[in-house]
Amino acid sequence: MTEFLPLNTTVDVRDQQPAVAILPVGSHEQHGPHLPLATDTIVASTVARALSSAYPVLELPPITMSCSHEHAAWPGTVSISAATLYAVVRDIAESLRRSGIEKLVLINGHGGNYVLSNVVQESAGMALFPTEVDWNNARIAGGIETPMISDMHAGELEVSILLQAHPEVVRADYAQHDHLADDRDHMLTLGLQAYTKSGVIGLPSRATAEKGRDVLASLVTSFAAVLTALEQG
Repeated sequence: MTEFLPLNTTVDVRDQQPAVAILPVGSHEQHGPHLPLATDTIVASTVARALSSAYPVLELPPITMSCSHEHAAWPGTVSISAATLYAVVRDIAESLRRSGIEKLVLINGHGGNYVLSNVVQESAGMALFPTEVDWNNARIAGGIETPMISDMHAGELEVSILLQAHPEVVRADYAQHDHLADDRDHMLTLGLQAYTKSGVIGLPSRATAEKGRDVLASLVTSFAAVLTALEQG
């Protein structure tokens, strides 16, 4: 679906002369019975498109597979290693530098991509967005009712964003798949299957397109601070 890919030409990029590129990083993992495996990629790409529409940044096509090992119990989930994701991001950043773009922002759509924090920590001219603070502010702005600890996967936040931006990918029965499991202390050891049979942890029944609209608007506003930080770095 071309709406998830930037369609600018090399002439467009030459004329724009962007100083900052944004790279959506998604995943290919189960999101319960009501959302596609590509959910995190769609969310990251949706955020990136909103940012590139508001700021003079170069939107890159998404990385569609990442570190989803905790979802391996469900059919369709595909993962790469943290080392591979690290190397791919570093290679992309180096390629951009050779073409004159020194700054890169990783638009992360999957909470399990812990390694992206290390890439940014070790690299000059790189940032990670949205942070937990950005998401928290966006949740408040959007009126997301489910607490962050409960709204972990395929719940109110993700469904709201998709209902706003790409409602055609949300199955009609999304409101029937609520499941809460706040005690997930051993998820890295046991995987998500120890806490949910459906793959859902959250309350998708509370999702609305209006909430998704306001979440995205908040993220666009928050991104200005990232650009300021990159200029100072």
